[in-house]
Amino acid sequence: MYKNGCCSCPGLGAFCERLFTSSKTEAEKSANTTKLETQIPPSSSVSEPEGEIYTALWPFQARADEELSFQEGEQFRICKREGDWWTAVKLDRNGSVTAKGVVPQNFLARRQTVKEQPWYFGTLNRFETQNLLMAPENGVGSFLLRHSEKDHIGCVLSVVNSDREVKHIKVHQNQNGSFYLEQSQMFQSLENLVEHYRRNSLRSGTRLTRPCTRPVPKPQDLSHQTVDDWELPKEEFTLEEELGKGYFADVYRGKWKGMVNVAIKILKSNESLSHREFLMETQILKKLRHRHLITLFAVCTSSTPFYIITELMEKGNLLNFLRGEEGQELEAPALTEMASQVADGMAYLEEQNSIHRDLAARNVLVGPNYICKVADFGLARIIKEPIYSSVDQKIPYKWCAPEAISHGRFSNKSDVWSFGVLLYEMFTYGGIPYPAFSNQEVYNLISSGYRMPVPNKCPSHIYDIMLMCWRNSADERPDFSELKKLLENLLDSNTESSYGTSDPAGGIS
Repeated sequence: MYKNGCCSCPGLGAFCERLFTSSKTEAEKSANTTKLETQIPPSSSVSEPEGEIYTALWPFQARADEELSFQEGEQFRICKREGDWWTAVKLDRNGSVTAKGVVPQNFLARRQTVKEQPWYFGTLNRFETQNLLMAPENGVGSFLLRHSEKDHIGCVLSVVNSDREVKHIKVHQNQNGSFYLEQSQMFQSLENLVEHYRRNSLRSGTRLTRPCTRPVPKPQDLSHQTVDDWELPKEEFTLEEELGKGYFADVYRGKWKGMVNVAIKILKSNESLSHREFLMETQILKKLRHRHLITLFAVCTSSTPFYIITELMEKGNLLNFLRGEEGQELEAPALTEMASQVADGMAYLEEQNSIHRDLAARNVLVGPNYICKVADFGLARIIKEPIYSSVDQKIPYKWCAPEAISHGRFSNKSDVWSFGVLLYEMFTYGGIPYPAFSNQEVYNLISSGYRMPVPNKCPSHIYDIMLMCWRNSADERPDFSELKKLLENLLDSNTESSYGTSDPAGGIS
């Protein structure tokens, strides 16, 4: 749930105007200039500017005047790289320029590189990979190459074997740059390796057939215009069904300009919110980009109630997901993988010197293939007292570290304490922390050394991590980068031990 409120504030309009006018003016100038540049007739003989040639892997529909629409297979020469949106010229089959504009870089791959191959999927974790490969349209021999989220693993070949199970095989590379699954067969490129195992069986007996169906990526913003100018009018958004209700906000599924699915958080009127701090804080949050953090798209603050616009995560929050039928079927390795994703997102916040203050299953969102993203990060900092005072009933006592409750000291290490409670929620499938005690009793209990007992069916090594997170001294708790490594090592030892050099072409389950 989102933890924000709002109230009327004289001078807010002037502040918003100062905050957003400069970027808006520059965006409008850029849009007008680029709009003219895109109107190049197909027969134009304009020479190509310097730059590399890229191929579109998926079609894209422009959402702003300066953007280019394109189809799969069309080619571009890149003129300028800037963040997630690049300036490019579109080329026809003869190499002549037909249009110029802005394109989302994650829809393109440089020509004649492995990223252009339909079987290369970039960074994926094991559970994402299995869900993609086990889709009905993929049969025995369907495969993909990916870069593991675990940096020490590197490149992995994942394939559906004859038992309709997914095997994961580490792709090794020697000092000469050759690739191999087993040392008796060396290949100068990943393309050569794939072609070999399309003609010859892996040691498991499976032969590569067709690439896994590749999902279309999401652009990182609503449009190129909203990268900097992201104060948008409410009229551009359509509210659909309600997704959840909270003390500070209600959340709806919605659409932007009828094109892009979004989540719309409508803040309730609450005097605890500082408008100025809210706008400055969201400016910072807009720049935080990570695979396991929810993406903030825009805000609407010209009138109350305020809107916060984020990406939509179809499976909802982790708490409700775990309590539902799909979540109840997950086993310990899947829960451990999801927990490692949360730790990964929190480790990034840690690197950025940002804290969460309300990490809990309700504030983690779940998307396709069990991708987890931390939500509401940073927003708790703009909630003024008494929301986080020790006398207020709204404080999340059961997730708070003792120093946060007693002295209001929030830090990455208080977030680590909350992560321990999150692990408890996950391995009880949405259970309530300290179920036998009231909020008022919790602080006295944890201060006296009480810790929740190990949940039923929770692996002992996971409970050990919980206890590490719940150490009384903040300095003695691990940081999130350590927690991420601990969880990944558990996955390695329990499910991915065959990533080593022994029997490398036989695969792992």
